[in-house]
Amino acid sequence: MRTPLYTTIIRYIKVAPFPHATALTLLFVATTLYLEAHFLLNDGISFYTTALFILSALLGWGVILCQADAFSRFREFKRIKAIFSRRGFSPRILRHVSTSRCQRDAALLAAKETGCKHLAAKYFKEMGYRWYHIIPDAITQNPMNFFDPTFLRTTFLPRKDTLQQ
Repeated sequence: MRTPLYTTIIRYIKVAPFPHATALTLLFVATTLYLEAHFLLNDGISFYTTALFILSALLGWGVILCQADAFSRFREFKRIKAIFSRRGFSPRILRHVSTSRCQRDAALLAAKETGCKHLAAKYFKEMGYRWYHIIPDAITQNPMNFFDPTFLRTTFLPRKDTLQQ
């Protein structure tokens, strides 16, 4: 039986609350800067207007990246849920998604929907993760890892074989 569209949308929002909240914030700021630049363009102020247009475009790109991250978390959620449904709870699966708050949220929702949320929450708590650990471990260790191709590939293009090792 197919899941209704509204249920899928709500699940999509629940899987990645931080990327969605960040995307909305960036969208608001980018729109505000764009409108301000548009009003200044009518007054003939060109340098300041150009800077605001560029900044609003960069923030718009941030919205796209946040939504790409949210979509990746949704794919990961579906994959983890399928694994838990077939094989039952496995801490080995959670180990691969424990380094990021967004990944932990997706795994916790998958565990909740398969009836083992308490086990997943206990596993993450035993690893030392709390609600305020938002920034991914790789970025906490070295902020320049954000530009590392390996980090970007595992963030935006999670593969099936990364969960089944």
